[in-house]
Amino acid sequence: MHDIAVLALIWITVFIASYLAHKTRLTPVLWYLFCGTILVNVGFLPEVLPVFIIDFAELGIIIIMFALGFEEDTANFLQGIKRSWGIALFGAITPFAIGYVAADIYWNDNNTSLFCGLAMMATAVSLTMVSLKSEGLSNTPAATGIMTSAVLDDIASLALVAILVPIATGEATVSLDGILLILGKAVAFFALVTLIGGWLFPASQGFTQKIPLLGKLNLQEVLAMAKGEYTVLSLLLIAVLVGLLAHEFGFHPAVGAYMAGLIIHREYFDFHQEEDKDYYQQAKEIIDNVAFSWIGPVFFVALGSKLLFDLDTFLSVLPEALMLFVALFIGQVLSAALAARYTGNFDWPASWMIGFGMLGRAELAFVVMDIAYVQHHIMSVDAFYTLMLVAFMLNLSVPLTISWHKRHFKMG
Repeated sequence: MHDIAVLALIWITVFIASYLAHKTRLTPVLWYLFCGTILVNVGFLPEVLPVFIIDFAELGIIIIMFALGFEEDTANFLQGIKRSWGIALFGAITPFAIGYVAADIYWNDNNTSLFCGLAMMATAVSLTMVSLKSEGLSNTPAATGIMTSAVLDDIASLALVAILVPIATGEATVSLDGILLILGKAVAFFALVTLIGGWLFPASQGFTQKIPLLGKLNLQEVLAMAKGEYTVLSLLLIAVLVGLLAHEFGFHPAVGAYMAGLIIHREYFDFHQEEDKDYYQQAKEIIDNVAFSWIGPVFFVALGSKLLFDLDTFLSVLPEALMLFVALFIGQVLSAALAARYTGNFDWPASWMIGFGMLGRAELAFVVMDIAYVQHHIMSVDAFYTLMLVAFMLNLSVPLTISWHKRHFKMG
């Protein structure tokens, strides 16, 4: 089959998965994975995807992570940290510990346990916000608490991925010197990205304007080229370049892409004000469309195609998946709800809503699984099957529990 034909088939799958997601009110990511699994197991997709599709899928996850960072309002994010730090901390430590301990009991491999803990640590904020929006609750303080704490969890997960992947793959030793080297590289990378966002992008302002050549640089001028015709290209180029920078530091490009989105501020789009056009909103809509409608989904369909169905394997991991799901459900809801009540001063109805809203697992969980199972073969097929089943059940729980709790929440 021609590479372009494979891409066309995947895009047809995206249409089908999106329709099923709309009808079932589940995250499209689950249906992308499910459809990818079905296609490869019935023989419509090759078991080994073409390099073109693999690279296209890699670009997709880079753009997805950039879009997630780009849509986050940095000011609101920083303001919400004070109230949500406890939710983020305890709501992340608990599922990480549960995932790690369960994997250690099941497979007795330290690297697999680390990645199982990481995969179960990050919350699927997009799934939760869609579920809250469908119930008319997206503008509540509980929704803000979920958003802020979930983003904190995601950043922590990205940082841990950046630190742990080189150690788990043997590219760095587990000695104190090796760990300090990875920590130093992580700090250096995030410091460099902060420097880019704080001083390089607006270089024509502040003390940097006195530096030759650099002082003439301003991201706003780049975005405004040709009346904004190259705005989206400029943003995607930044995402890819910072992703490549992250790769040079030994981190996954998704780490750099997310940080690139986070440091691009809305004021950079205040150009051509004589025109009645919101260039920021226009760019956001285009990037979201690229990320979540036609390039990004290829990553998840391709990831689903790695799950070659084996009834014996499925049945063998089902007990472990069910036990891990129950443990994560109880641990995640209790840890997030109690933290919301006692560290964030939310009332009980809002606290339980936050607990239910933190259940979802999507983009970052699957990025971790892709790194561990597909790219570096750290995770066994049994562990991969188990985490996929657990993620599916946790995501199924989000719209169901939010809808059920809505009547109690309204009373609070």
